[in-house]
Amino acid sequence: MLFAAVGFLIGGIDDLAIDLVFLLRRWTGGGRTRLTLATLPPPATPGRIAVFVPAWDEVAVLGEMLAAALARFHHPDYRLYVGLYPNDAPTIAAATMAAQDPRVRLVIGPNPGPTTKADCLNVLWAALCRDDAAEGVTTKAIVVHDAEDVVHPAELAVFDTLIERHAVVQLPVLPLVKRGSRLVSGHYADEFAESHTKHIVVRTALGAGMPLAGTGFAIRPAILASLAAERGGTPFDADSLVEDYELGLRIAALGGDA
Repeated sequence: MLFAAVGFLIGGIDDLAIDLVFLLRRWTGGGRTRLTLATLPPPATPGRIAVFVPAWDEVAVLGEMLAAALARFHHPDYRLYVGLYPNDAPTIAAATMAAQDPRVRLVIGPNPGPTTKADCLNVLWAALCRDDAAEGVTTKAIVVHDAEDVVHPAELAVFDTLIERHAVVQLPVLPLVKRGSRLVSGHYADEFAESHTKHIVVRTALGAGMPLAGTGFAIRPAILASLAAERGGTPFDADSLVEDYELGLRIAALGGDA
């Protein structure tokens, strides 16, 4: 009983510390001018944005997600890299409809699915490196999204500017609540959104490593190249189920800020 009480006390102190730093940051502004979409400066050097979308058994959502992203994104130079599996014909068919747009690149990996998300991201990374070399282009930022995401129209513009200042940029991720299950999913969605947003603010203020949310973030390709060099050519740990958390901490260990 005492052991459990001490555990709850430590957890409570940790939550309180996060809340205090978050509130202090909100009150003082951290000595910085708060950016909004209206005040966001244009990028000094606009560049191509690659959006990675790993997909296994996502036939129900992938086609609509890609169509929505193509319609929503406001950016002059981006490409959607969709990671697919050779034994997932329905998802390939759903993605093929969107691939009629030249901004969509379908990448069918060598391994049958399912594999880890990190394994699929490694396949997309290899495809991007080949494309950049063949086209003589240097991709400015790599964005990761899931197949069920609803993207924000201005996010690529935000990434294009902020990736010039930071090695990795994580946007707040807000869950969409189903109308018929607000009692359970609504509670989880509120808790996740609050905790996730606070941690972004607090970790940025403290200069701490940023465990990523698995979606809605951008990384400099040079950082991924450094990670790939350490891992024999693949920047993501294909054996990990928490590649997003690990990736953020590994970037911090290399000196990359968020």
